[in-house]
Amino acid sequence: MKALLDRARSFERRVDFESGEYRKLAEGQYPEVLFITCSDSRVIPALITGARPGEIFELRNAGNIVPSYGQHGTGGEAATIEYALEVLGVQDLVVCGHSHCGAMGALKSGDDLSALPGVDAWLRSARPELESVLATASDDPSMPDVAQRNVVNQLAALRSHPVVRQRLEGGLRLHGWYYEVHTGRVHELDEDGRFRVHAG
Repeated sequence: MKALLDRARSFERRVDFESGEYRKLAEGQYPEVLFITCSDSRVIPALITGARPGEIFELRNAGNIVPSYGQHGTGGEAATIEYALEVLGVQDLVVCGHSHCGAMGALKSGDDLSALPGVDAWLRSARPELESVLATASDDPSMPDVAQRNVVNQLAALRSHPVVRQRLEGGLRLHGWYYEVHTGRVHELDEDGRFRVHAG
């Protein structure tokens, strides 16, 4: 913690806040994308995409889960989605799952989460749509089949939100990504429903 605190204290000296880029941030935010991903500390959207401050509006939670519209017990996900689309006007929405995901691992192994009732309830909301892949998932610890299926499921859940359906008619683009923590590769969901690595 000390190293993080020291870097926080020196942040204003390490960054040129007199530059036009940072002064403009005080005038408002105009992100290009809503990036929905896991809370996992190894997944850093700005690092993965090379985004500058103000380019990404983030929604992070355990397992990059998007509750279907009106689902009982939902949190701030719907509010964040509405704000990003209706107020900020983002034109692209990414759901990014990742390898070695603890949330997906807990679902795959059927861990007893009774000591973590909040986690248990949260993950239970994603379990029904993953049952078929959980039953046949490989023993690969990176769990690509589970994490990728979860991305597809969350994109479907997004389409249940009225604001998303409305904006899809106006040109909103949905993207599914799978990030490999151990390689840095980003796999993109294509029109055929397959995750592929695209050469840059």
